[in-house]
Amino acid sequence: MQLRYAFRLYPDAGQRTALARAFGCARVVFNDAVRAREDARKAGQPFPTAGELSRRLITEAKRTAERSWLGEVSAVVLQQSLRDGESAYRNFFASLKGTRKGPKLGAPRYKSRKDSRQSIRFTANARWSITDSGRLNLPKIGAVKVKWSRTLPATPTSVTVARDAAGRYFASFVIDTDPATDAARMPDTGQTIGIDLGLTHFAVLSDGTKIDSPRFLRRAEKKLKKAQRELSRKQKGSRNRAKARRKVARAHAKVTDARREFHHQLSTRLISENQGIAVEDLSVAGLARTRLAKSVHDAGWSSFTSMLKYKAARYGRTLVTIGRFTPTSQTCSTCGAVDGPKPLHVREWTCIACGTVHDRDINAAINVKTAAGLAASACGAPVRPGAIPAQREETGSHGFPTGNRAA
Repeated sequence: MQLRYAFRLYPDAGQRTALARAFGCARVVFNDAVRAREDARKAGQPFPTAGELSRRLITEAKRTAERSWLGEVSAVVLQQSLRDGESAYRNFFASLKGTRKGPKLGAPRYKSRKDSRQSIRFTANARWSITDSGRLNLPKIGAVKVKWSRTLPATPTSVTVARDAAGRYFASFVIDTDPATDAARMPDTGQTIGIDLGLTHFAVLSDGTKIDSPRFLRRAEKKLKKAQRELSRKQKGSRNRAKARRKVARAHAKVTDARREFHHQLSTRLISENQGIAVEDLSVAGLARTRLAKSVHDAGWSSFTSMLKYKAARYGRTLVTIGRFTPTSQTCSTCGAVDGPKPLHVREWTCIACGTVHDRDINAAINVKTAAGLAASACGAPVRPGAIPAQREETGSHGFPTGNRAA
């Protein structure tokens, strides 16, 4: 499978200028492609092909006075920008037809230089390389300093250079993993576990382990409030407002990075210790419309389950997602009697059928494991037929780490 390994970049002043130029050229080509498609649609003509767009928007455009500056960046960057436009339209049409899973997608929009994230992609054709001194050598940009937090397990097939809202630069390498190496790294185990995700505790395991919720956003609210208040007082369009905006973005990035680090460490530990894992398919979008919305977003359940999914696929583990309407909190894990719904403030209850006193979260985690059909001690963790798979793919380091973390 393919994963992404992201590392922090530290370009100098000249390299930052060259990267800004590359971001702008890629953005212009993408917008020109969207405009060409929209013009053809309004005129009732067929959409121009990828080859026609490449010839018109890149090759011929470089010879004109209005677009001559496109020749100042690598041609691969411009071609990849066109590919991004093709992928955006392909996903949009698939969403309209109903053949694409997930939420509905809108038509591709024009990119802006004020977007919080700017990125360019270099494939092998661009002849980028990693120097002996550990720098990333990019065509028409130069050798950029890289903060290597870990070694790359294989030769990358492409690299994406991105700048986030906080003004940080990252290089994201696409790696093809080796199944044999992954299997040797995490040998099979006979353990299985059920996970009940919540807000009081981030996760409660069926063996009784409770993992506290770090609540990164709640802990940073005071600092975020102060930074946002300073931003609101700055005059629009001023340099001081731009500085205040970056300060707010850095504060949010710190929260995001800490949450992602926590998710990666916990998901890697659960995957390494258990052959089979069962989780509940929570309606995060629905819970985000309640009074618990901020706490739900702060927990980041979707991100965590996505990490469990791709790591389980990578290391040969079994991940089972049970239906969200399974009454895990209402069922007695001892006798199976359904005791009815209970308000959230009830953390312990006694089964009316067998008299067993249950911890609400531990009982729910045991029921999640039981509903998933995971055997208690079977290497390979067989699952019941027709299980609901975990939703949403995420490959490798989708986000931008700031330090060491498990792959």
